[in-house]
Amino acid sequence: NLGMSAAIRTTRWTRRLLTAGAVLAAVTAIIPGGTLWAPPLGPPLRVAEQFRAPPNPYAAGHRGLDVAALTGMPVLAPASGVVTFAGTVVDRPLLSIRVDEHTIMSLEPVTTELLEGARVSRGVEVGTVAAGGHCAARCLHLGVRVEGEYVNPLRFFAGRPKLLPW
Repeated sequence: NLGMSAAIRTTRWTRRLLTAGAVLAAVTAIIPGGTLWAPPLGPPLRVAEQFRAPPNPYAAGHRGLDVAALTGMPVLAPASGVVTFAGTVVDRPLLSIRVDEHTIMSLEPVTTELLEGARVSRGVEVGTVAAGGHCAARCLHLGVRVEGEYVNPLRFFAGRPKLLPW
């Protein structure tokens, strides 16, 4: 039946649009204030290694992005927030910034003079790339936790999926 076939196609298309709209709404909702983050080393965002979620909380994975960098490069705050940690963890200097009540970003290795409780603004220098970490002096690692779970940081930067008008 030709009419039934067209109805099925329309229903499938509607379902796809609704699903895409729900995904876009969810992505927009998790970006504090709906503002995209700035690349931590300035534009463009040069990703050297992608986020790879582990199969479970204790398994190996890559819980963040590695951004191509050299020691001494200035690090900019990707988003505004409050410093929750600035110090050394194991063998690397780390800076953590609480963006909102749900979201914390961590940058490493970063040498900073900021102290816990300091307010930072998006795009303002917060430190410099230091030596150490899992990629030596060739990258800056950016990790993001939402509600305590690591998520792909790319969702906070430009280039995320957008619905186009009809």
